[in-house]
Amino acid sequence: MKTLEEKLEYTFQNPALLENALTHSSCANESRGRLHSNERLEFLGDSILGMVVAEHLYRTYPDLPEGELTRIRAGLVCEESLVEVAQQLELGTHLKLGKGEEAGGGRTRPSIRADAVEAVLAAVYLDGGIGSVRKIIRKFILSKEAASAAVRDYKTALQEIVQRESGQVLRYRLTGESGPDHDKCFFFDVELNGAVVGSGQGRSKKEAEQMAAKAAICFLEARDKEQKP
Repeated sequence: MKTLEEKLEYTFQNPALLENALTHSSCANESRGRLHSNERLEFLGDSILGMVVAEHLYRTYPDLPEGELTRIRAGLVCEESLVEVAQQLELGTHLKLGKGEEAGGGRTRPSIRADAVEAVLAAVYLDGGIGSVRKIIRKFILSKEAASAAVRDYKTALQEIVQRESGQVLRYRLTGESGPDHDKCFFFDVELNGAVVGSGQGRSKKEAEQMAAKAAICFLEARDKEQKP
């Protein structure tokens, strides 16, 4: 348990909450009432995770529409994403499973590990409040790498559109940046055959390029519609 707390960078005031978060229903059933399963914590953790991620996306991407925000959130809180977090925490080694579930490979079962992550988040929330759980979610789920992976790859989509005609030259150009080092904002133009077809900004160069590519796609699609008879 101490090893897990070290990875979380959080020490529980009430260790029983963490023990509960790691207790699968199979183990609780075999205990004949001595232990409670993590299902209630999982329920709470799911809502806390969704809220923290939604708030982060709302503040980070002010220009994205509701549908796009929903899609990105789904990618960040899905089972695959939570299993990656479980792997980082080596959560499988700490789970309390019943004999049958243990024998059936439950310690590596994706759904069990993902559910346990949500339960642990709820346990942290109940023990230390929203600030404590927000730090953990930011570290393991809302990292720049994770968030960038969730955003649609507009650059690839734009490249596919441009390649429909041979001889096209696409180039991204940094046009400026602002803000202190810990809160930079970058500005990019994307040029097609020397002409600017989209501009974007973001908290990283990659994000700014993606937003410029998105703007270029909208521009090219609108232009193609106008050119059609």
